[in-house]
Amino acid sequence: MAARAWFAAAVLLAACRPNTTRPAITPYPEAAGVEIRLRPIEATRRLAEALQADSITPARVRLRDGYLETAWLDSATGRPTTRRPIGTGVVRLRAWADPGRPGNSVLTVETVYRSLADPSLPERELERQVPRVHPTAVKVERVLEALLKRHGGPPPPSAQPAAPAGPPPEETAEEASVSP
Repeated sequence: MAARAWFAAAVLLAACRPNTTRPAITPYPEAAGVEIRLRPIEATRRLAEALQADSITPARVRLRDGYLETAWLDSATGRPTTRRPIGTGVVRLRAWADPGRPGNSVLTVETVYRSLADPSLPERELERQVPRVHPTAVKVERVLEALLKRHGGPPPPSAQPAAPAGPPPEETAEEASVSP
């Protein structure tokens, strides 16, 4: 019996996939984001297709992990470049599709550049979010707005019930004595 239990435990552990291909970084707070009515896998697929249609080609798309990224791109053409990635002329996109409300995903897309080259620092510490008026950031905003328009966003917040109309409640003798 103990052998069966060990075998069952081994099978369960082998079936688990705790690994992920997402990098161990979080998006910058200034990154563009939107919540849409798609599950993370489908949201990742649709985002990759929309970026591709807008001349931003993802280099890696990980549907299961809800993650995609591009190579370093020339911001004027949107094509991958071999130029040194310094300054806002060369950018990289990373996108995360995280679960939001039930049936929704929160898409977060960062468009980063490297402000300088410093081999003593990790690459992530050299990256900065481009300004919102940067041409690639504007494209990303357009893509996210189109996805929101096509697939819908979160439901509107439920209306708060109005307070019943009528005379104000009367004070009790205890409340009246505590008032200054």
